[in-house]
Amino acid sequence: MTSGVLPAQALRRLIADKALSASPAIRDDQIQPASLDLRLGPVAYRVRASFLAGHGRRVQDRLDEFTMHKVNLAEGAVLEKNCVYVIPLAEELALPAGITAVANAKSSSGRLDLLTRTITDGGTEFDRIPEGYTGPLYAEVCPRSFSVLVHEGQRLNQIRFRQGQAVLSDAELTALHAQDPLVSGNAVISEGLGFSVDLKPAKGTLVGYRAKPHTGVVDLDKIGHYPAADFWEELHSSDGRIILDPGAFYILVSREAVTIPPDYAAEMAPYLAMVGEFRVHYAGFFDPGFGHAAAGGAGSRGVLEVRCHEAPFVLEHGQVVGRLVYERMSERPETLYGAGIASNYQGQGLKLAKQFRSA
Repeated sequence: MTSGVLPAQALRRLIADKALSASPAIRDDQIQPASLDLRLGPVAYRVRASFLAGHGRRVQDRLDEFTMHKVNLAEGAVLEKNCVYVIPLAEELALPAGITAVANAKSSSGRLDLLTRTITDGGTEFDRIPEGYTGPLYAEVCPRSFSVLVHEGQRLNQIRFRQGQAVLSDAELTALHAQDPLVSGNAVISEGLGFSVDLKPAKGTLVGYRAKPHTGVVDLDKIGHYPAADFWEELHSSDGRIILDPGAFYILVSREAVTIPPDYAAEMAPYLAMVGEFRVHYAGFFDPGFGHAAAGGAGSRGVLEVRCHEAPFVLEHGQVVGRLVYERMSERPETLYGAGIASNYQGQGLKLAKQFRSA
């Protein structure tokens, strides 16, 4: 098999070979161009603290140590803000030699400030699954801004599989950009493609949103249901700068429109600023075809989920805040992001999670 991120058709082969299995069986609409959506099981465990299983230990054994109570998700249940839950997922793995996996929150989870990480038996890192892993998958979920109503079968995180080394070097990324422009404007390439924050919009002064601290529950099934003003404070700027408050959560947007060519995938990584006062986090996967003309796009800007840390921090227009790490696909996906599939964020600008409406 060629090195690279595995596309949808390769995921179907993993399913056929029982390397990927689930109860109930994996649905076709879980399979994305370069990832698989993972589904919540019927029970959540409210735990005292976040944890990793550790070498030679099972997650279930650690749950016996840390569980406070169980929550039934079969009929729907509220996950409370700032509480930590561990939820067994419907999917299990039996990875063949040479195949590794990485998980990440789905876009809508990140935009709701749902800290969602994957843990495994024997795991010593979040979201990283080594070759040969055989066993269950669990989601650790901690709502940070809003309490949420969730049900069994909902999809908060996703998993991507790769064969061998797939990451493009800076030289390879520079050559790809010359052949198929990856970003509007100048490309800032250093350990990936850098992108900056847009605080001088072409129209108006709205530059982002800040989550309100005391809100109602968000039912994840209700699309376009909640008035944004009930949950979010608009951020306006006329001088190209905002001050981030410690502990606050923001939705901002990149200045650049980015594209992911059909033979590549990308993952968002935080910009490793020495100041360390903020980070762009959560939703990390960009599928082949995102923003690309081959999938009906004309460049899509990256929505930035930003949390400030210890001290107030001045964020200015054009400041580099993140980077996209590009990887080769092992083969071109049979479907692309936005091309005939339900892709919520193709051609996006500044955009809240799909549960909210502007009016």
